[in-house]
Parts: sequence; structure tokens; C-alpha cells
Amino acid sequence: MSHRASIAAVVPAAGVGSRMQSAAVPKQYLPLHGVTVLEHSLRALSRDPRIGEMFVALAAHDSWFTELQLSAIQGVPITVVQGGASRAASVLAGVQRAAERGFQWVAVHDAARPCLSECELNAVLDAGITHPAGALLGLPCSDTMKRVDQQLCALRNVDRQQLWHALTPQVFSTELLLRALLQQGVDDPTLTDEAAAVQALGLHPQMVPGQRSNLKITQPGDDIIAAALLAARV
Repeated sequence: MSHRASIAAVVPAAGVGSRMQSAAVPKQYLPLHGVTVLEHSLRALSRDPRIGEMFVALAAHDSWFTELQLSAIQGVPITVVQGGASRAASVLAGVQRAAERGFQWVAVHDAARPCLSECELNAVLDAGITHPAGALLGLPCSDTMKRVDQQLCALRNVDRQQLWHALTPQVFSTELLLRALLQQGVDDPTLTDEAAAVQALGLHPQMVPGQRSNLKITQPGDDIIAAALLAARV
């Protein structure tokens, strides 16, 4: 395997996206400009020649992916693995398969982030393969941050100077992420991203400034914003 194709992309796509209120179709299969959200996310990953294979973790009952008839995108092969009940379980399945294939690094990307730019991908891959603790894309918090109580009453402001929103891709050595996930356990509710597992080892991944356009389709209306952003790039 050449250095220019030594990174595997792992895409956890086993979720149903309940917050999107689109129970009929999981959010990763919503249409955007004639193709699905997932296809846009995979296309974005395939633009860097260092990505040698993409491992997509699907739910056991997924019937939508087969209809796409995807075996590769832009020459990058796609391999399906069975996802788990949690995001971490799905990621672990993909990372284990990447390790079996001999990939030195893995880049984990949300299935519902279709607007990843090529420059963001290049930057986080560069950082992830050189920083010993890996790297992730992020955005510094720009809004006023407030802590609330259970009744959603504002209690006090929270200093935002050192707060960042974590985005994806998140890039780590395959051995490191595999060790972190196995040690932490895939049922740990604090593992909302891969960096959290690596941080639990006492390591500190590098934060790489991303773009606000790299949004995750989560709430109703996010797909409309993503469609507009993608249209602006044509």
C-alpha cells in the first residue's frame, strides 16, 4: 500500500437520525441535488488521494444502501461493515476492518456531513498523520454560552475562550484509535466522538480550524442549508 493511499475513511452510518423527524428515511439517505447525503459525504472524502478505501458501517436492517449500488466513488472502493448499537461500536467495526487491511491511519467522518471542503480534509489529514495524538476539525465557539437548569432557565454565562465545537473528520493512527475504543468500551455514553476515546488515554489531539459550512444534518431545516451550500460550490 502506497503512502498516498494509506488512510482509510470510516463512516458510521447506522443511526436513524431521530432528531430530523424523518422516520421514513434516515437522514443520511435524504436527497440533496439528486443524490443522498451519504453519497455527498463519501464524495468529499474521496477527493484526497491519500484515502485508499472507505468503510461504511450500516445497521443490520439497512435496506437503503443496497439500492444505491455503490462499490466505489471516484475510484475509491467502498466496503460495508455491520455497525453497532452506538456510534462508537460502529466506528470500532470500521477501524477493525481498516486494521485488517493494513491501513496505518483512519479518518472518521459523520455520514451526515455532506459539505466537507477539500481544503478542510487536506488540513486535518496533514495534522492527523503527523501529530502523535491525532487531529480533528473544529470551530471556536462564537456565540455567548449559557449554562441552564433542568427547566431551561439560564443560570450563568460560560467562558467561551477555550471552547470549540468538534467537527469531523477526526484522524488518528489506526492502532491508537483501536486501542482507545477497546479500552474505553463502546457503550460509554461520553464517547460522542473519537477524540473523546483518545483523550481518555491522557492524550491531546490537535484541533484544526474548520469551516462553518461543514455542518452536520441534525435538525429539520439543516438539509435545506446543506443543499444551498452545495449548490453554491457548483
